[in-house]
Amino acid sequence: MTEPRKTTFHDVRKEVFRRIREGVWPPGAVLPTEIELAEEFGCARATVNRALRELTEEGIIERRRKSGTRVKMLPDKQARFAIPIVRQEVEERGARYRYALVHRQEITAPDWLVPRIGLRRGQKVLHLQCMHYADNAPFQFEERWVNIVAVPSILEADLETVGPNEWLLREIPYTRAEISFAAVAADRRLADFLSVTEGTPLFQMERTTELGDRPVTLVRMTYHQGYRLTTTY
Repeated sequence: MTEPRKTTFHDVRKEVFRRIREGVWPPGAVLPTEIELAEEFGCARATVNRALRELTEEGIIERRRKSGTRVKMLPDKQARFAIPIVRQEVEERGARYRYALVHRQEITAPDWLVPRIGLRRGQKVLHLQCMHYADNAPFQFEERWVNIVAVPSILEADLETVGPNEWLLREIPYTRAEISFAAVAADRRLADFLSVTEGTPLFQMERTTELGDRPVTLVRMTYHQGYRLTTTY
C-alpha cells in the first residue's frame, strides 16, 4: 500500500500564492493563522512557517506580531541575479575569453578599506589587479582586496591561470554579499587598461562578501564602454 505524499512547504507556498494571485485573499486581507493553515493542509506548523517566510522575503505578504499575516497592498519586486563569472559572460556572447593577472601583492590594508569592510588596522590583504578580454579586446578591469585572515589559502592559489573571482566562488562559501553599481569617468589608469579615452563614462560594479562575521573580499569591476547588465524579477 502506497503511503500518501507528505505536504511540503513548496506545496503550501504554491497554494497560498495561487489564492493571493486569484483574489481569494486580496491586497490587505488577513491570512489564517499558521495553526489553521497547518490543519487545512495536513502538515506541521513549521512547514507553513517556512512557506510564509519565503513569501514574506519575496515581498508578497507581511507578517507582524499581534496583527497577523496580511497580503501586501503593493507587493515588492525584487531583482535577483547570480554573481557573474566573467569567463561565462564572455563565452555566452560568442566571444573567446582571455584572462591576465596584472598585479598581485600582499599589503597592509589601506586606511580607506579598514572601515569599509570591517578589518582591523594593520591587517594584511592580498591586492589583485586583473584584466579580462573578449576576442582580445578589453572587457573588464578587476581590482580586488582579499582578507588573508579569512582566506589564507589564497596565498598559495594559482591566480595566473584562474581568476580570483572563479577561485573564490569555487573554494570559499559566503553568507552575505552587498553589491552597488555606479557610472564612473575613466581616469588615466582605467583608460589605459580598457583602451578608452580619459573621461569616458564606464559601468562599475562594486561587491563585498562576508563569511559569517568575517569580511572576505571587496572587488571593483569596471567594464568597457557599452556594457549592459540585464536582470529579471
